[in-house]
Parts: sequence; C-alpha cells; structure tokens
Amino acid sequence: MIRSGREHNRTMKAKAAEPVTLTVDSTLRVSALWQAATGAKACYVMAHGAGAGMSHPFLASIASELAAHRVATLRYQFPYMDRGSKRPDPPKLCHATVRAAVAEASRRCSVPLIAGGRSFGGRMTSQAQAENPLPGVRGLAFLAFPLHPAKRPSADRAQHLFDVHIPMLFLQGTRDELAELSLLEPLALTIGTGACLKLIDGANHSFHVPARSGRNDASVLSELAASLADWVDTLQRISKPASDSPGGRP
Repeated sequence: MIRSGREHNRTMKAKAAEPVTLTVDSTLRVSALWQAATGAKACYVMAHGAGAGMSHPFLASIASELAAHRVATLRYQFPYMDRGSKRPDPPKLCHATVRAAVAEASRRCSVPLIAGGRSFGGRMTSQAQAENPLPGVRGLAFLAFPLHPAKRPSADRAQHLFDVHIPMLFLQGTRDELAELSLLEPLALTIGTGACLKLIDGANHSFHVPARSGRNDASVLSELAASLADWVDTLQRISKPASDSPGGRP
C-alpha cells in the first residue's frame, strides 16, 4: 500500500514506546512507558483511569496520535495496577506516584511538561498539583475529568481545582455520565481564564460515540489528540525545543 505524504510523516513521528521503571520511594517502583516524538514541543505525563492501566488501547492510541503532533508522552502505572489489584491506592500514594512520573519526564526531556491523564488519573494529578505545584509542569490536561460518580451529580470533587494555578484543559464528552454539563460548564467559567473546556459531541465517559452520530471512536481519538496539541500551542509560556531531538534532551 502506498501511503500519502501526510500518513508517512505521521507514521515516522510515532516512535515505539520504551519500558521505563519509576522510583516512587526507596522501597517502591512502578512500570511506565516512554514514547518519544520527533521534534517534540512538549511532553504529556499521562496517568491511567481507575479500572485500566497504561497499556489500555485508548491510552496507547492517544500516545501515538500525540507523537504525530510532536508531543512526547510518559504513561505510568499506579502501584495498585502494577500489583494487579482492583482497589485504587490511597490518594497520598497516588500523588507520590504522579510526582515520580513528572520527575522522570523532566529527566528524559528538555521540553515543557503537561500532566494529567484519563479520568481517575487526571484527578489524582490535579490533587497533587493543588497540594504542591508539580515542578516544571506548565498545564494540566484531563481526558474525561470524573466530576462525580454516575447518577450522583455533584461538584464536590472539583473544589481542589480552585487551588490549581496553572492552565487546565478539560476534554469531555457531551454524554459523559461522570460529568454533567449543567455542572461542568459553569465550573469551568467559575475557575476562570485558566480553564478551557473542549466538548466532544456525542461522546460518553469512555469517548465512545453512537453509530448514528456518523462518527467512529477513531475519529474522536484523533480529535482529542489534535485538541490537546493545539491547546499546548496556546499556552503562553510554552517554548519550542532547542533541537529536533526525538523528545529527549538536545
């Protein structure tokens, strides 16, 4: 099959993910995946959701799409996921893991850092940032922020976001059962100019869209990656990398 020039370029920019080990503390290490991007302009430190780890097809696909947009990624496991447990770790341990991942990303690249992730992972990242700013992180990007449990609408989980003083991007489906739009939209306005809400029409919390929408999940995934990469470009203090190194230091 002959690829178009654009498809060829996207393929060339999507590097294979490299296994990495993160040191959380003197007794705890967790798994991670580093995915470089040719001429990287930023790195996204991406945590997984509560029920599926860093190797879930959704996160793997997002990482590849972002690489094509010149955004490197570091995906990582929370300790409970590495253990094969279904019960998430206490928030304090999750926050320590987020910090370990950010530190590792900082060691691996010299481009600006964005942190966040999928659902639960995004919330743990924002909590960590609210408690004590993550070194070198310029903004937070959430892939379906879990504002409340399903069928129990509330904005209580969002209170810590007012203590986050860097830009935030909320990528949310309009049918997200864990983020009622009647709560999420005014919340984004109340947080202020540092919060950007990008709605994905027809998508649920998993970013699935119904067949009748005329779209498929692949097109939604592409929209998510493009939106995140475009948002990176709008951050005032995001600078270009010093060289065309593959997501690493010059």
